[in-house]
Amino acid sequence: MKIDRLIVAIAFVLALAVAPLMAQTRPAAPAGAPAATGNVPESKIALVYTDAFLDPKLGIAKFNSVITTLNREFEPRQRELVQLQERIKTLTNEINQAQAASAVVDQKSVQTKIDQVEQLKKDAQRKAEDGQAAFERRRKELFAPMQEEIGKALELYAKQHNINVLIDGSQVPLVYAADSLDITRAFINEFNSKNPATAAVTPPK
Repeated sequence: MKIDRLIVAIAFVLALAVAPLMAQTRPAAPAGAPAATGNVPESKIALVYTDAFLDPKLGIAKFNSVITTLNREFEPRQRELVQLQERIKTLTNEINQAQAASAVVDQKSVQTKIDQVEQLKKDAQRKAEDGQAAFERRRKELFAPMQEEIGKALELYAKQHNINVLIDGSQVPLVYAADSLDITRAFINEFNSKNPATAAVTPPK
C-alpha cells in the first residue's frame, strides 16, 4: 500500500451547478397560446476549478493539512510493509545463491527459507489489503466534513458575489471560458484567510 498512490486516487467533486454547454430545444408553443410576459432573469455565471484545491502550495491549506495528517497516521503501516518486502528480498537472494552454488547445500535449510518467503508474502498481502481498507475508511471520515464545509463556503461565496450559476471546470468540459469568470484563486484565498489550517484533526477511534 503506497500512500502516495492512494492520495492520487482521492476524488474531490464540489460542483454547485452545471450549466448546459449546448442550448436545449424547447417545444413550440401551441397555436393561439398567449405570449410569455415574464421577465428574463439576469444570470451571472462563474467558474471554479476544484482540482486546484489539492495543490500542496497554492491550494486550500486546511485540506492539505488533512492529507498530511492522513499520511502521518498511516506511516507506521507503510514502514512495516517496506520492512516485509526487504525481508522477502533478502531471503529470496539467499535461496537463489544457495541453489546456484556448486557446493552441496542443506536442502532442508533452503526449503525452510522458501516456506518463510511464502508466509511473508501472504502476510504482506493481508497487511496491504487491511491497510488499504483502513486508509479508505479514515480518508472518508476526514474528507467528508471538509467536502461539506467547502461546498457550503462555495455556495456562500456565490451568493455574496451575486453568482447565479457556479460551474466546476474540473468536472465539466468547456470549449471556451474567459479568464474573468474564474473565481478559483479568489475563493481559495478567502477560504484560507477565514479557515486557517490549525484546527486539530480528531484521532481515529
